[in-house]
Amino acid sequence: MKIVLVNPDIPWNAGNIGRTCVATGNELVFVGKLGFEINAREIRRSGLDYWQYLKYSIYHDFDTFLKTLTSDENLIFFSTKGEENYWDAPYKKTSCLIFGSETKGFPLDFYSKYKNDTYSIPMFSKNMRSLNLSTSAGIAIYRGMEKILLGR
Repeated sequence: MKIVLVNPDIPWNAGNIGRTCVATGNELVFVGKLGFEINAREIRRSGLDYWQYLKYSIYHDFDTFLKTLTSDENLIFFSTKGEENYWDAPYKKTSCLIFGSETKGFPLDFYSKYKNDTYSIPMFSKNMRSLNLSTSAGIAIYRGMEKILLGR
């Protein structure tokens, strides 16, 4: 799978997600404006010495990223605004798990354009607006791996 971060703001989250990608053999894709530099100390620190093993790519905008995909790859967006549960997402080996910015979410047009492909991770407390990005990515990655590897 590819893990796609659209306009990520926080280097520590990207580093943690990169570390999870190395552990699971997934590619990390950065799209749009980054709130940090890839070679910044903070991102390397959170990715530890695993960053050298990370397969990653960078695209200046989402349309450019979309042009690189094959017809076999499906897009699965994750947002608190998703109406479907992440358990029911159509995970497969060629899925792109897509996450928005920590502070702004997705660009506004994504919510209508990809409404049927947007899933949420349930939260059971009314005191929470959202989960941390790296936590959400880890949950989605391992759910996808479970569905792909175990078929459930």
